[in-house]
Amino acid sequence: MSEKEQESTELDDLVESIMSVLDAEDSKIYSQEVIAEFKNPANVGVVENADGTGISDGLCNDTMEMTLKLDGDRIVECMFFTDGCGATIACGSRLTKIAVGRTVEEALDIQPEELAAALGGLPEEHRHCATLAVIALRNAVRNCEKRREQDMEGESP
Repeated sequence: MSEKEQESTELDDLVESIMSVLDAEDSKIYSQEVIAEFKNPANVGVVENADGTGISDGLCNDTMEMTLKLDGDRIVECMFFTDGCGATIACGSRLTKIAVGRTVEEALDIQPEELAAALGGLPEEHRHCATLAVIALRNAVRNCEKRREQDMEGESP
């Protein structure tokens, strides 16, 4: 093995060792559902030509944006973007999955506790992440409703 190949193998081994330690630490704090969501989040980004956009700012200085596409009163696409921590990413990812297929009224009824439970729970210091995500979703739904009202007013004679 060449010197470069040896160095590369040593670096790969070091990275693997560090990742193993981080994984062990994460599993002491978070459920497997939270870890799976923040390591491989779904629906990250912005819905093109969204029917509604909602933003929420957290006490921890995290921000979350949700964008929605509706078919009638039903959410058919939901995406999020955040600058937050792993728990915030997990909450955004899981909430987009929960929201799709629900009506706007059903989406407004989603509670942070429901989201946290769907993730197998959140540590006390990260429960606000579920609230951040839910508020962003509610703001997006309300934005959809506001746009519809404005469109209907614009169609009036």
